Amino acid sequence: MDAARLRDLIPGVLAALVHRGADFASAEDAVQDALIRALQTWQDRPPDDPKGWLITTAWRRFLDLARSDAARQHREVLVAEQPSSGPAVAVDDTLDLYFLCAHPDLTPASAVALTLRAVGGLTTRQIAAAYLVPESTMAQRISRAKRTVGATGLVRPGDLHTVLKVLYLVFNEGYSGELDLAEEAIRLARQLAAATPDEEVAGLLALFLLHHARRPARTRPDGTLIPLAEQDRALWRRDLIAEGVDILQTALARDRLGEYQAQAAIAALHADAQTVGETDWVQIVQWYDELARLTDSPVVRLNRAVAVGEADGPHAGLAALVGLDPALPRYTAAAAHLHELAGETATAADLYARAAAEADNLAERHHLTIRAATLRQRLGDGNPA
Repeated sequence: MDAARLRDLIPGVLAALVHRGADFASAEDAVQDALIRALQTWQDRPPDDPKGWLITTAWRRFLDLARSDAARQHREVLVAEQPSSGPAVAVDDTLDLYFLCAHPDLTPASAVALTLRAVGGLTTRQIAAAYLVPESTMAQRISRAKRTVGATGLVRPGDLHTVLKVLYLVFNEGYSGELDLAEEAIRLARQLAAATPDEEVAGLLALFLLHHARRPARTRPDGTLIPLAEQDRALWRRDLIAEGVDILQTALARDRLGEYQAQAAIAALHADAQTVGETDWVQIVQWYDELARLTDSPVVRLNRAVAVGEADGPHAGLAALVGLDPALPRYTAAAAHLHELAGETATAADLYARAAAEADNLAERHHLTIRAATLRQRLGDGNPA
């Protein structure tokens, strides 16, 4: 059995030990020891029930560790000799571990790190590299998270919405360091979708796939961003688009709409357009109306205003911005885009420059700066168009 397959078994094994009464940190140590033993002894002939073998071995290792600690002697009365009756079931244990990592007492950053460590099976070094922080800093963050969940275990797990939010945050971290967090979020979302038939889980997975399909066309060789309207759509991965649309349609057919399904529907409409001119902006606005109803989010209303500008004209889009807080992230960039569409080049150039100063992402800041410079050059050449 290869290392990738072993990695997929980690969440279920770890959750099984926590269910039996092991504290989170000790359970993780025991699981790691069991994995090492598996790699040393299985070679090319794994047991008939690899997960059951890992649970039994890890539990025995945990008890060995517990017996050596006088403060944990009472754990010896737990189900130490409880044998595995038939193949171990992966689904429920893995799902429990997702909820445990989305513990209500954890900050979003800590929940993301713990999910990557416990459910994703990633090393602390990999997670630290992805977040561009020292390994010692990430180790402390994960240790604090383990102590938090260890205090209550599965008594106060997070809810499904929190789990999905954690995965959404993982995906939005993008692509940095040696670990591709977008790929990792998709892998984890596939696990969760296999564990629960919830429509919003399917919607989130579809959303990930549809956005990820555009990745090959999203940046230039020098790393600068390419706006959606300028991307080479021939580079989009049609296999991911087809899979995402299929998953989304199945979820929508159940008629239990949620915010991730609505976001995925918007992404699907963009993916369906062979050219930017074929984009069905009217239907996109309708989906933003649904999303605003579901979330009451000012960010959604901001994105809706941009879509209105494309569907009904830039002045209608600018009118839709009225009443929104100018301090919203990307508000200034949205206003710049709409003024540019309206032919108000000087205003757009000034707004792009201001948006660049407000951006906290280097690639986005660079893109907005170039946009402002390009418009100002046009003005200097006497071409306001």
